Amino acid sequence: MNEHAVYWLELVDYDFETAKAMFQTERYLYVGFMCHQTIEKALKAVISQACAEGEIPPRIHDLSRLAVRANLMGTMSEEHQNAIEELNPLNIEARYPEDKEQLSQILTQEKCQELLTETEDLVCWIKEQL
Repeated sequence: MNEHAVYWLELVDYDFETAKAMFQTERYLYVGFMCHQTIEKALKAVISQACAEGEIPPRIHDLSRLAVRANLMGTMSEEHQNAIEELNPLNIEARYPEDKEQLSQILTQEKCQELLTETEDLVCWIKEQL
C-alpha cells in the first residue's frame, strides 16, 4: 500500500474514534459529521492507492462522487449505497446554522448509534477493497 493511502487510513481510524467520542458525550450533531469524514477519507484512501505517484485525490466531499471515482459504487451493496446517501449531506448541513436545528432533531441517540454501526460496516468493506 502506498504512503498516501496509509495516510488516509490513519485519518479514517482517528475520525471514527472521534465519532464514537462525540456519541459518548452526546454531541450528536458531530457524530454525523465525523461519520461522513470517516467514509470520505476511506474512499480517498482507495483513490490514493489507484493514483499515480504524487497524485492526490480530488478535493471534493461528495461521498457518492468519491465512491464512483474509487470505482466502488458498482460493487457496493444496496445497504452501503444507502449509508452513503444518508451520510452525504451531514458534511455540509452540520456546518450551517439554518440547518442545525433540523439536523439536531434528526440526529437522536438511536439514529447516531445506527450511523456508527453503518459507518463501521462500510469502512470495513472499503478497507477490504484495498
